Amino acid sequence: MPDSGTTSASPGHSAPPGRPSAGRGRSRDGLWTAAWELLLPTAAAPPRQRGRTLQAALREAVRTGRLAPGTRLPSSRALAADLGVSRGLVTDAYEQLTAEGYLRGSRGSGTWVGASAVPGAHGAADAGGPAGGPGGAGTATAGPEPSGAGDPVPVADFRPGTPDLSLFPRAGWSAAQRRVLARLPHRGLGYPDPRGLPGLRRELASLLARRRGVSADPACLVVTSGVAQALTLLGLVLRDRDRPPAVALEDPGSPEHDGLFTAAGLDTVTVPVDADGPRLEVLAASGARVVVTTPAHQFPSGIAYTAERRAGLLDWARAVDGLVVEDDYDGDFRYDRAPVGALQGLGPDRVAYTGSVSKSLAPGLRLGWLVVPERLAGEVAARKRTLDLGNPALDQAALADFIGCGAYDRHLRRCQRAYRERRDTLVAALLERFPGAVVTGIAAGLHVIVRLPPRYGPQPRFLAGAAAAGVALRPLSDFGAAPSGDGSVRLVLGYAHLPPAEIERAVRLLPAV
Repeated sequence: MPDSGTTSASPGHSAPPGRPSAGRGRSRDGLWTAAWELLLPTAAAPPRQRGRTLQAALREAVRTGRLAPGTRLPSSRALAADLGVSRGLVTDAYEQLTAEGYLRGSRGSGTWVGASAVPGAHGAADAGGPAGGPGGAGTATAGPEPSGAGDPVPVADFRPGTPDLSLFPRAGWSAAQRRVLARLPHRGLGYPDPRGLPGLRRELASLLARRRGVSADPACLVVTSGVAQALTLLGLVLRDRDRPPAVALEDPGSPEHDGLFTAAGLDTVTVPVDADGPRLEVLAASGARVVVTTPAHQFPSGIAYTAERRAGLLDWARAVDGLVVEDDYDGDFRYDRAPVGALQGLGPDRVAYTGSVSKSLAPGLRLGWLVVPERLAGEVAARKRTLDLGNPALDQAALADFIGCGAYDRHLRRCQRAYRERRDTLVAALLERFPGAVVTGIAAGLHVIVRLPPRYGPQPRFLAGAAAAGVALRPLSDFGAAPSGDGSVRLVLGYAHLPPAEIERAVRLLPAV
């Protein structure tokens, strides 16, 4: 085992104030840096876990660069004494990490950080954080930006797009899985129909007709891995079939939409959204024949399209032989009245409808749906087959059971009550903390738009102050909205994932005049 009873000082390493005297006496070991703090949990870990804890802490120190290549480590005896663990435990850790290439050395010459260890090369993967891109949820709609491996975890997070995952009905979902496993025939574990299990497509068609007014033929419904895959499928089919000159996107709108259609090989243009919906004259002048919309609760502005604008969209689609893509990302949640029905119900031949359980159950389930006009159904199903051969059969069967037994409706009612209370709490806290604040958008969904008067700006300073207080925010400008021009602060605040008490505490952390 590479080890030495002697140690060597490292430049700039000295004992910090307040360390125990025993530690001060060993500052020459060169671990009195930020890296040292990573090793301290070893002593507090249960005895059987201390070896693994020490190895993991040393790996993290090397990966993040806190222990740079060439740094000499303390002797096993000295490190064991500092941490209050056995010398054999430290020796085993040094041997394991030497075998893995993190450390190097030989008996009598000391132990060093290996030159092949590149700081930062593995940090993101081992940090356990999400590996997704913007949108956090991997959805095509709103979602919080995942923190990177080196980003501090916010004290409070108002970034939109995430439901309260603690409300996930674990008992009900587990019961559905048990029932499914008990009755699923052996052949049900084979490759599924790429369109989705027939039983789930029937349940979804019935659910969407009942709750959202969708005209859904199960033969024209495809089960997808969320809205993101639904839009990707549609983009690929449109590219190969009609190759539209461009796909029109809402402005402001979801930043994910552009990336999805661009990856599918289609150009995009933006169409401004006013208080009624997309501006139809701009859409007509754009030359686009496909437009992506959020009619029930526009993201992020929070408006609902007016009846006139909805009718105008269908008239446009018929006039240009085009297609309206309806992203119904949180259409189940309306707090002041019954939700407005889906646009697709008015024109199923001109609207492709998509949604998912990402906002109602959990984004990690990766279950969504795409309802397309009959003329596109076969091509969408064929493209789904080439992408992934279909979604996991057991998850599909569990969702079908969960919907069929009424558990999904009960869960939606539970979420509806919780999210309405949280929205009310947020609005009241904002008005109390920031006199003159204006909350816009309908009482629906998982986020609100708030406009703070110019005296709380300018916006960059406000955002910097919030970040310094540990509050994660997203301004409306992140989603394509032009600056207000009057110095006001405009924010998109997600609230569904925060309990009422946490919402009140987080608002108090926001900087005020």
